[in-house]
Order: sequence, then structure tokens, then C-alpha cells
Amino acid sequence: DVSRVTRGLVSLSTQVLDLRNVVDDAAEQIRPLIGARRHKVVLDLPTGPAHVKGDHKRLVQVVANLLGNATKYTPEGGHIQLQLVDVGDDWELNVSDDGIGMEARLVERVFDLFTQAERTPDRSQGGLGLGLALAKSLVELHGGSVGARSPGLGHGSTFTVRLPRHRQESLPLAPHLPGHLPASSPILDAAPPNALRILVVDDNLDAAHTLNLFLRATGHDVEIAYCGVDAIEIAKVFAPQVCILDIGLPD
Repeated sequence: DVSRVTRGLVSLSTQVLDLRNVVDDAAEQIRPLIGARRHKVVLDLPTGPAHVKGDHKRLVQVVANLLGNATKYTPEGGHIQLQLVDVGDDWELNVSDDGIGMEARLVERVFDLFTQAERTPDRSQGGLGLGLALAKSLVELHGGSVGARSPGLGHGSTFTVRLPRHRQESLPLAPHLPGHLPASSPILDAAPPNALRILVVDDNLDAAHTLNLFLRATGHDVEIAYCGVDAIEIAKVFAPQVCILDIGLPD
């Protein structure tokens, strides 16, 4: 997917949409990761519509990647905030965390392919360094821009996306109230007839998150476990039809 996007081989299915709905769907996709690490997440959204013209599924992918990145590099119990603000001709979306932060040299190339922060010894924070590069390419396809900043190691990071505002503000929209990330909420798109219940079991958060995004985007119902014990308990309730299992789990 990264290769296709960066080479301009992806066609966007654009429509006028409300970025608040994009944020809601992205937050729902990341909810299992946030719950596993007990992060405190606040969504600070405008009370009125935030119209842009774009591809809903692809913009959800962008926001989910930013939230997933914040989750990956924020210690357990840390704080993450997503803020959507009006900046004139654009809507600006900021994802901030109080995680490990970045050195200046990493900030300069954080959106490059295969760039990532140091991995932890337990490999739970590992990955391929593709998510932010994909987000950058998708945002640029929408005529927007991305940025990142950090006061330094140990002081958290902020990632910013800017998208051009769509000026037609008279379209009917579903009501929405800003607030804390909900414990659970439905995915808006109806599942296709061939949707499967899939359990992903992997102690590598990045790998589990990437699979979750891909499988949900193709219409499947997905649950995530990060260890064998949790997988057994989830399977008893979820009754998965398919299990994607890391054969190198520590337990």
C-alpha cells in the first residue's frame, strides 16, 4: 500500500466530509491499543462541522496512523490529545503525547520511509517505519501538509496535519459532541456479507495495529490480543473464525 501511494498509483474516492467523523472512526480502530496500554486520550473537536473534500477511508488511515504512533511511543498510562482547530483556509489536526519524544535529527526525517525511534528490548515497540510515510503521502494527495515537533527526548511529540477547508458549510451532518475517547462505538461502515471474525495475536504492537487497520478497512470484525493468555480469554467470547497468531510469543 505504501509503494502504491508514494508512486501515485492510488485513486482517491473523494467527497465532502466532516473531519470529526474521520477522527471518531480512527479512534475506534486504535481503541484496542489504547486500552492495552491504559493511555488517557482526549479528543478536542469543534462543535461545528469541519468540512474537507477527501477520501474518508484514507483519511481515517492517516489519523489512525498518527494515534497509533503516539500510542506506540508513549509509556503505559501516558496521555495523548488530538485537537482539531480552524486555522483560516485549513483545518489543522494535532496529535500530541507525553511520550519518549525525539531528537532534532529524527524530527527532520520522521516522515521518511523506514524511519523509527529506538526499539525496546522486548520488541513490543518495533515496526517497519512505514506508517508516518504513508500518512504523509496520503495527506499530500489531499493537497495538505504534515509536520512534527518535539522539545527533545523524554518530552513528548506533536504531529500535525493540515487539510484545505471545504467552504460549502450547508451540508447536513450527523450530530457530534467532543470529549474523551469512548470505551466503545460502532464502526460506521456496514460489514460486507463475507466479513469474518478475526483474532490477531501479536506482542508487537505495531504489527498488531497494522493488521488491525488493514483487516478492518476490508470490512472484517477484528479483536487484538497481545499475549497467549489474553487470546484464549478473548476467543472464548469472540469465537473467531480466523486467528492470525505470532508463533514467537514469549508466553
